[in-house]
Amino acid sequence: MALSWIYSAPLLLLLLLHVVTFCQALRNYPDNEVTLLDSMSAPGDLGWEAYPAEGWEEISVMDERNTPMRTYQVCNVMEANQNNWLRTGLIQREGAQRVYVEIKFTLRDCNSLPGVPGTCKETFNVYYHESNSASPPPLRHIRESQYVKIDTIAADESFTQTDVGDRVMKLNTEVRDISGLSKRGLYLAFQDLGACIALVSVRVFYKRCPLAVLNLARFGDTVTGGDSALVEVRGSCVEDAEELEAPRMFCSADGGWLVPIGRCVCKPGFEEVDGRCQPCRSGFYKASAMDAYCVKCPPHSYSHQDKASECVCERGFHRAETDPRSMACTRPPSAPGNPISTVNETAVTLEWSPPRDSGGRGDVTYSVHCKKCSGEAAPGASGTGERCVPCGSGPHFNPRQFGLAHPRVLVTELQPRTNYTFSIEALNGVSDLSPSPRHLVSVNVTTSQTVSVIVKERRGRDSITLAWQAPEPSDGTVVEYEVTYYEKNQRDQNYTVLKTKSNSMTVEGLKPGTTYVFRVRARTDGGYGNYGGEIELETSHEDMLAVGDPNQQTILAVSIAGGVVLLILLVACFVVSGRHCGYIKAKQDPEEEKMQFQHGRVQLPGTRTYIHPHTYEDPNQAVREFAKEIEVFNIRIERVIGAGEFGEVCSGRLRLPSKREIHVAIKSLKAGYTEQQRRDFLSEASIMGQFDHPNIIRLEGVVTRCKPVMIITEYMENGSLDTFLKKHDGQFTVIQLVGMMRGIAAGMQYLSEMNYVHRDLAARNILVNSNLVCKVSDFGLSRVLEDDPEAAYTTRGGKIPIRWTAPEAIAYRKFTSASDVWSYGIVMWEVISYGERPYWEMSNQDVIKAIDEGYRLPAPMDCPIVLHQLMLDCWEKSRSERPKFGHIVNSLDQLIRNPSALKQLANSTIWEDPVTPEPAVSTVEDWLDSIKMGQYKEHFSNAGYVTLDSVLYVSVSELGKMGVALTGHQKKILSSIQSLQAQQGTHVQV
Repeated sequence: MALSWIYSAPLLLLLLLHVVTFCQALRNYPDNEVTLLDSMSAPGDLGWEAYPAEGWEEISVMDERNTPMRTYQVCNVMEANQNNWLRTGLIQREGAQRVYVEIKFTLRDCNSLPGVPGTCKETFNVYYHESNSASPPPLRHIRESQYVKIDTIAADESFTQTDVGDRVMKLNTEVRDISGLSKRGLYLAFQDLGACIALVSVRVFYKRCPLAVLNLARFGDTVTGGDSALVEVRGSCVEDAEELEAPRMFCSADGGWLVPIGRCVCKPGFEEVDGRCQPCRSGFYKASAMDAYCVKCPPHSYSHQDKASECVCERGFHRAETDPRSMACTRPPSAPGNPISTVNETAVTLEWSPPRDSGGRGDVTYSVHCKKCSGEAAPGASGTGERCVPCGSGPHFNPRQFGLAHPRVLVTELQPRTNYTFSIEALNGVSDLSPSPRHLVSVNVTTSQTVSVIVKERRGRDSITLAWQAPEPSDGTVVEYEVTYYEKNQRDQNYTVLKTKSNSMTVEGLKPGTTYVFRVRARTDGGYGNYGGEIELETSHEDMLAVGDPNQQTILAVSIAGGVVLLILLVACFVVSGRHCGYIKAKQDPEEEKMQFQHGRVQLPGTRTYIHPHTYEDPNQAVREFAKEIEVFNIRIERVIGAGEFGEVCSGRLRLPSKREIHVAIKSLKAGYTEQQRRDFLSEASIMGQFDHPNIIRLEGVVTRCKPVMIITEYMENGSLDTFLKKHDGQFTVIQLVGMMRGIAAGMQYLSEMNYVHRDLAARNILVNSNLVCKVSDFGLSRVLEDDPEAAYTTRGGKIPIRWTAPEAIAYRKFTSASDVWSYGIVMWEVISYGERPYWEMSNQDVIKAIDEGYRLPAPMDCPIVLHQLMLDCWEKSRSERPKFGHIVNSLDQLIRNPSALKQLANSTIWEDPVTPEPAVSTVEDWLDSIKMGQYKEHFSNAGYVTLDSVLYVSVSELGKMGVALTGHQKKILSSIQSLQAQQGTHVQV
């Protein structure tokens, strides 16, 4: 009786009063949590069922707002064999497949209770039961098998008698989840086996992705999935918005929205303001849904109402059908100015000035209208135009009559001695829309009469005298005559034009005995007349020298000699000049190598050198220089394919102007990032953008001007090389595997020539496309060696295992292309072994020690000896003795051209450890451990193979039935079985 006060209910209530204020603050739950049950918010008795009656007890306390709070307690610690149950009412799950149970409780330390037997507990159990019924069987008939145990709950903090005296609050909070729910609701049950405990609060809730508006799309409340899978949700456009691309988002298991795909845009006449579409106000408009904002009406237009999708033109101004709505309204141009005509016989050249007012447009063209007027009166003299008619198809306009781009036209084939009126009109894109009269400028032209010429002639040895009759005075006063002649049959090569004011002319300097063609025409005030007919005249043969004449021969000889001398002088000058020019060129352009300095690096012409983004004072400058910015609306995300360090990795499509749509991979930067995280994320793009090689993953571009920030690369259908090889174990020929190695080596050769050290070359960082082309990836991560010898190089993207790293890099952090060659040898081993783990289950410390003592990985099964020798060359301890990547590429090319060199396989016991050889095995378990196949111990035991003798009769089909599915593992086990058979002198066909 002396201790009864210790366990009394009021004492527990006293402690509860000190946690009320704390609990009140917890009633404000996150938006992504929906409460199904909250014992602290119950308006009255909870009404939970307890059994037996002397077990759990419901009590009521008042919080600081005088609101009753209902709790349950139990403290039967003085009695053994306690089994007290407390069950809630049916909790409706509201469609949730996973719910969370949050329990807040206080618990008394058994050690602080004097005289309490050893049966006192400091834990209690929590169960649940799914049901479609609101009336479960009474607790007195309960069987634990009917309930599913959630967990045994222990207190992180328990109170003692001292804590009660000091009024110290020690409240425990535990949260557990229940998944896979499918029925109407569930019951919670609490089992006490002898603890002193008070349930301060019990809350049951599920998580959801709350209502969100993103990219003008509304995504409703969405219950999270029953497991860790993402739930895809289709959004609906907000009011006055329309779909550009179907909006979608993914609801994560923790109630957060991820990976927005697609978007809505505001309709014409509306603009986006604070996540909704607001109508354009008066004086503003938005013509297309693709436009971002409403803009002010262009000049000479207006909008008097809201929601305008275009602005109406002012009176006298127009907008052509093809004009963009953002273009100012315009009007027809004024008339052209300053027309000038130049008459030439029956042709006229018209020129004019552009109009003073183009109407605000740049598409001004010109049209020329022609009228022909006959009679003595001047054209248009009567004002009625009765004597003038359209020219019709007679005249020819060059280049054209209508739609002239330049203010000039040549009109030919006019009738002689005829009056013409040419009206010139300037037009633009809205001339046809204007009801106003057209503005024209006119010019009057009179063509001239052609002049007929009668030619008389007199011939000499080297001259011909021509005479002709002057035209009639009615044809106009002759200003001059024009005589044209040329040697017959050489018209296109040379002709001569002579002019005179007389009606006769002597043409001298002609060749004797040669026929010439002559033409004559007259020029009057009205222009040139037509040529008279062509006349052929031949000079006289008199006084010509004979061919055999000595004087002629002398002249010919002198001429030839002079020509030879002249030719020699020309050649000599050319040689001297050429030498002189060559010397000058050599002086001006010496053949010496010129070097450039770029960001502190010396670069030879024709070479490229990798530039680290950290050399830029502003890392964003590196992104701008090496990565192309892509507009987000050119990207369509299709599905999530993984998760990276900085966010999700998706596949999708990239559509660029004038290019076909391509499949791409999209890395996105998750929300809430810091500026440093953004720089780290984009640094990989700054590095990748410097590379251009078929065996290096190609960067398509980046998205930095909007959120989320994204890196866009080419899509590799078959994923990482290690996973791909494991999935297709034993399915490729040796030549195919060598081809994969060759592609990786070529990519690494390119990187080494650019002075880039990868430092993380492994099969997991090689990507494979649908054509089995391997490409090096994973760039730009810094690495720091931890002090723990079991650890690896820590990076922002994870850890680089020691087993891929060269010894000098482990010991001295010396990373070079030679250390990449070491890593490449490990990659070769991975390829041949179809993704086997290098050094198997050896610890990192054992790997470092073994390599230092000279151990190297043995040849994998069915490995050609030349390939294993190339691996060993890559693993030379001295980095100077390792081959260069160029040598590796050449060696693999030779093997591909000569496949017979791959036939000889390496003879080695590939699964034994030369450093720590296994002793003779006596059990199946020891045998499996010795060949690094310990993961199949249970498979053999369950199949009845418990002795080494029984193992001798295992076949390939039997291994498949056991669950040993990988071809490489089957070969490994069967090879060891054959060794066991040889040791025991037994041979069994397997």
